[in-house]
Amino acid sequence: MALTSRRSVLLGAGLAAGAGLAGTGMLAASPAAAAEPVHGPAEALARLRAGNQRFITGRPRHPHQTIAHLHKLASGQHPFAITLGCADSRVPPEILFDQGLGDLFDNRVAGNIVDDLLLGSIEFAVEEFESPLIVLLGHERCGAITATIDAIRTGGTAPGHIGAIVQALRPIVEPVLSQPGDPVDNAVRANIRAQASQLAERSDLIAERVHSGHLAIVGARYDLDDGRVSLVS
Repeated sequence: MALTSRRSVLLGAGLAAGAGLAGTGMLAASPAAAAEPVHGPAEALARLRAGNQRFITGRPRHPHQTIAHLHKLASGQHPFAITLGCADSRVPPEILFDQGLGDLFDNRVAGNIVDDLLLGSIEFAVEEFESPLIVLLGHERCGAITATIDAIRTGGTAPGHIGAIVQALRPIVEPVLSQPGDPVDNAVRANIRAQASQLAERSDLIAERVHSGHLAIVGARYDLDDGRVSLVS
């Protein structure tokens, strides 16, 4: 399948209607879903939408964080969503989506980059838990993106193994630097789209689940200033 057509599938073109997404692209308010279970990608996204709305309005419920729930999960887990986000300390998925123990299968690395290790981790969750949703979560003013832009513009290199992050991001960031608007935010959005596409482009296991309708991949951007998560298409 061509990249452009597959990307339209992965970024939830059909899922938007099913989940009732707001026209602004924000993960807007919706009634809180029942704790268990989640049936399909649209319900999983609706639960995250509701949780983010609770978070930004200062009414979090902190679900599934009791000792009783900890004991319940000791024998197994069934996360309803998989996240691949940036390691930035300001972007913890359980908090910004108001979720708890066992709800999200988190994968975090600076720049939310899909490398072989992260892809294997995500494939494990897809295969083992059959989670119906993957969220590729970038964020405003990403330091990894900024470091990549600085290296491109100055011709310099990043110290130590930070250089590996810059090298991974360079092919995605460099083409958008000439676009109008804020270069960092343009690159953040481009990286979200590129990494979301990489998930199924590089994994037959994930691609098969997406095309069967049992799994959806959405790209999203977290706003550091107000806590909102918006879809990136």
